[in-house]
Amino acid sequence: MAEYGLGYANAAGLRERLMGVGDLERLTSRAGLGVAHARDLVPLRGFLTRLPGLREGLGAVAAPLLARVAEDIAGLPDLQKLLEEALEDDPPLSLREGGLIRESWNGELRELKQSARGAREWIASLEARERERTGINSLRVRFNRVFGYAIEVSNAHAGKVPADYIRRQTLVGAERYVTTELKEYESRVVGAEERIARLEFDLFVQVRAEVASRADELLRTARAVGTLDALAALAQVAHERGYVRPEVDGSDSLEILDGRHPVLEVGGLPFTPNDVSLDPAGCQIVILTGPNMSGKSVFMRQTALIVILAQMGAFVPARSARVGVVDRILTRVGAQDNMARGQSTFLVEMVETASILHHATPHSLILLDEVGRGTSTFDGLAIAWAVTEELHERGQGAKVLFATHYHELTALADRLARVRNFHVAVREWNDEIIFLHKVRPGGTDRSYGIQVARLAGLPTQVIERAKAILAELEQERTELSAALEPAAPQDAAQLALFPSAHDPVLKELGALDLSALTPLQALNLLSDWQRRLKGRL
Repeated sequence: MAEYGLGYANAAGLRERLMGVGDLERLTSRAGLGVAHARDLVPLRGFLTRLPGLREGLGAVAAPLLARVAEDIAGLPDLQKLLEEALEDDPPLSLREGGLIRESWNGELRELKQSARGAREWIASLEARERERTGINSLRVRFNRVFGYAIEVSNAHAGKVPADYIRRQTLVGAERYVTTELKEYESRVVGAEERIARLEFDLFVQVRAEVASRADELLRTARAVGTLDALAALAQVAHERGYVRPEVDGSDSLEILDGRHPVLEVGGLPFTPNDVSLDPAGCQIVILTGPNMSGKSVFMRQTALIVILAQMGAFVPARSARVGVVDRILTRVGAQDNMARGQSTFLVEMVETASILHHATPHSLILLDEVGRGTSTFDGLAIAWAVTEELHERGQGAKVLFATHYHELTALADRLARVRNFHVAVREWNDEIIFLHKVRPGGTDRSYGIQVARLAGLPTQVIERAKAILAELEQERTELSAALEPAAPQDAAQLALFPSAHDPVLKELGALDLSALTPLQALNLLSDWQRRLKGRL
């Protein structure tokens, strides 16, 4: 990537060299603990052969980060040579059965293997020689793990058995024999195999110890290669998916044009990009409304992912992006409980919200998804309202995306200077909704919950009954709103969920000198205020 001086061509070449590289840190740790087997060290050998190519590929790049990566990649040619010369290409998993070490690497091992090989060749040729000597064409040389090697002769040829044959085992219809010479070669084979297995194990332990002694160099190399792999992968993804280089500065603003979700956009379905504009001096808090499944959560999460990608030095999925420094991303997303600690879903939600309010800074990005939904409607709305006010007045300028179904919160845009309303657009057609997944300015007063429930597969009778109940509730709300309209006098304050600060009763309450108020005076005032309030209903 451009920040690192790693273009797509270089990145593709480095990615090819990195193909097949295993977990070097794990292999090194296993060697240090003395539990690595030969099949661990053979991949390590293959990895070490790639290091010169990686260093060479970084030689033409002048970026400081890649220069440090190249310096940290140790050559280790002596360790590579040791593993190449000592280890077989396809060793067994067991360390106690031989087949681990090349015989050319150790003189003693070579002599033992040559001796065992000669003995096996003598035994392999014994059958033909004995057939010719005895004239028994059905004679066989057999091996048994219990009795070892033996010459098998059927009972039909028992009269032709030479005198130097020694009976070893009787079978149904045959006898097995040995000779003094066969026993000698057998002992050579068996003894050599046992000694070979012990020697190979000892030699492998030495090789493993040598690997462990180079742990510092191997781990430093592993970290450098991991960094290189991450950078090359980011460069490749940026090229293939059309990412752009973001502008990262020291401001507190966040401007993203046509931002996309880096994971969902490659899912095979069309993806609708969206803009984001957050600025503590202007649009600090976005109240985002819209139906379920419309894309509110995707919009918030893609914003967070773009910020993370930009600050780690990667290109981002957008048409353009300007990202100010963000010190933390605080989220209250999803629904879960923690019953082991006695925490309900709502309590967990409140704990997360409290943590956000306590830890927000001017450089924070805050994602709130449905705060207050786990309790009664008015309790939840009151909490969501108060949280928004707190973030606006004392949140130190933290940038906030707040997705909610409490449409009453859209009124905050008229009360708080740095709050803006946005909604995810939908289109209604034949009592159904079409999700446009486009975030647009302005609020909405509908959640289309029944339509979403129909998409989820609720039975038709349930959907129809829900429509009827919704119509009744909306009618009752309309009638209640009309009943709450002030009748007289003209200057009487209208009752609302959140009373106006110009209410006469509130003004009188604010002007009271409580320290000079007697209990009797307080009761008289309360009685007067109650009478006046009842007169408005």
